[in-house]
Amino acid sequence: MRKTMLFLGGLICVAVAWAQDYQKTAYGIKTTVNDVDVEVQFFTPSVVRIVKSPHGEDYEKKSLSVVASPKEVGFKVNTKNGNIVVGTEALQMSLDTSTGVLSYKTAKGNQLLVEKAVKEQFTPFNDAGNSTYNVYQAFTLDDDEALYGLGQLQNGKMSQRGQVKNLVQGNVEDVSPFIQSTKGYGLFWDNYSPTVFTDNEKETSFRSEVGDCMDYYFMYGSDADGVIAQMRYLTGEVPMFPLWTYGYWQSKERYKSQKEVVDVVRKYRDLGVPLDGIIQDWQYWGHNYLWNAMAFLNPDYPNPKKMLDDVHAMNAHMAISIWSGFGPATKPYRELAAKGLLFDFRTWPPSGIDAWPPIMEYPSGVKVYDAYSPEARDIYWKYLNEGIFKLGMDAWWMDSTEPDHVDPTPEDLDTKTSMGSFRKVRNAYPLMSVGGVYDHQRAVSSDKRVFILTRSGFVGQQRYGANVWTGDVGSSWETLRNQVPAGLNFSLCGMPHWNHDIGGFFAGQYNQNGDGSAPKNPLYQELYVRWLQFGAFTPMMRSHGTNTPREIYQFGRKGEPVYDAIEKMIRLRYSLLPYIYSTSWDVSHRQSTFMRALVMDFPKDKKVWDMNDEYMFGKAFLVAPVLHAQYTQEAVVNVNELSGWSRDNDGKAAGGAQANFQQPKSTEVYLPSGTAWYDFWTNEKIE
Repeated sequence: MRKTMLFLGGLICVAVAWAQDYQKTAYGIKTTVNDVDVEVQFFTPSVVRIVKSPHGEDYEKKSLSVVASPKEVGFKVNTKNGNIVVGTEALQMSLDTSTGVLSYKTAKGNQLLVEKAVKEQFTPFNDAGNSTYNVYQAFTLDDDEALYGLGQLQNGKMSQRGQVKNLVQGNVEDVSPFIQSTKGYGLFWDNYSPTVFTDNEKETSFRSEVGDCMDYYFMYGSDADGVIAQMRYLTGEVPMFPLWTYGYWQSKERYKSQKEVVDVVRKYRDLGVPLDGIIQDWQYWGHNYLWNAMAFLNPDYPNPKKMLDDVHAMNAHMAISIWSGFGPATKPYRELAAKGLLFDFRTWPPSGIDAWPPIMEYPSGVKVYDAYSPEARDIYWKYLNEGIFKLGMDAWWMDSTEPDHVDPTPEDLDTKTSMGSFRKVRNAYPLMSVGGVYDHQRAVSSDKRVFILTRSGFVGQQRYGANVWTGDVGSSWETLRNQVPAGLNFSLCGMPHWNHDIGGFFAGQYNQNGDGSAPKNPLYQELYVRWLQFGAFTPMMRSHGTNTPREIYQFGRKGEPVYDAIEKMIRLRYSLLPYIYSTSWDVSHRQSTFMRALVMDFPKDKKVWDMNDEYMFGKAFLVAPVLHAQYTQEAVVNVNELSGWSRDNDGKAAGGAQANFQQPKSTEVYLPSGTAWYDFWTNEKIE
């Protein structure tokens, strides 16, 4: 408040001119509205951080995702009609000093986003004995505005409008509290606790269980590529992957011996079918009490160094499964336990006996390590380096990085970590665990670029050489359809490397009585080939799953239609490697994206805003995967059952079904306007 003293006719009159108090800082402003302290920090002229906290409460928060720092960007501040207006060359922000509502416009005055006035932004909360808050902020969006992001969900949706979603890391869903809009802006809600995203006719909001402050970043990129560039500026750029990682990968749950691993690679070489990567899944360490021992203790792997040398001699590469938990008989477990760096909740595997269902009279005792602790990450790498990396291992398959949480209870979230309760930092576990391996390998070796295949992801993980896959999804047509928008929305969060188990993880009833015969079942053959064709146009082409083998020679012989279709797509993948690797450079150096939702390149075409079955692969190829059965019935399958073959919709056994896979079929494809298209196979030009 500014007071001006006037002396008139011997009387003293006081004229009062009101102006909201604020403090201008090097990076923005600070003020208080309705007992809420508000801080605005600019990172670029188009990226701004908003921090709100109850008045007078000190907080100190270092972001786990954001690696950039605020900058002096030459902003201007003035007051107008009770508002504090802050402007840069790219953004106008206005803070309503009566309600505390912030609104965002372009420099030209076009409305982008407006906060909604809400009560109870901060609700007191006891977090495992610590006084903190539930934090909440709502926004008002245009009715016809499309939103993308939230990580990798299995809801089949392209636009994420019109839902309530509890954002908690899981096996088949990876969550990130980030959204971007068709209006060209993005919003990152920088919180790692379980968070509810709501979008309905009343509001679009984030509500997190734990927050010492409310913290979010608003960015304006004008289009999807621009928003992604801003996110990577904030949370880290994408390192270049080795060329071989973009080739074809073979895997299954699981190869059971050193000889089997080498024989699979040799068989591909004998067949003349390209292969770049082979993956060793779990239990090379032995029984479950030795879970993740980071050593080859299984007698069927007598000379792991020779195994790697044999694979390398055939010009192939190898990745190996490592986990977030350790069995009680392992050396890492004993060292971590002595330092209090293990979590006391149930994880996978539940039983120490390798049988299904688990025999719970013999619990495994496996515990998850505290990846939030620098010391624990050091210990993790020490054993990984000594036991496996020094043998010449090429890449890591970091499984269970969400991490696995079996039979969870609310009290489990009270578990103490090195950064507070597990509840407070729960969703950032994959970021911390994957980052620990990346940073340590980079510190000891510059000769081998880091490549990490992992089951969970969080905003910022793209800086750690990570390629995230969709977890243990079931083998079904519906699941295949869901993978397309899952990968596109994950990519729109700024994380470009993504993949999936080709064929689905659980083959289930496609087998005959659990005998692994799905590759001979026409219903599974059609699903697998269509899934593989989709996989040829994703950042990683990797076949994997349980219940049944997945190698090409399991599906027949050369000259047979299923085998030939698989080989054709693997060879197509290799013919595209120069294009794919050029796109990889574009991703790392120009903030581009592999899997591009059509809205990225054709934003004016509203028909593509919610299109969940086509996309661009790089900037040249439009991909329209075949996502419905054409040669067989699209059976309703219980993928978690191991007995019986698939059953069709009439309940009749379909195990003996036949299909003429050489019969011509067709499907419709939507081609956005505004460019000329060429048929890849015929070179026909289509307007």
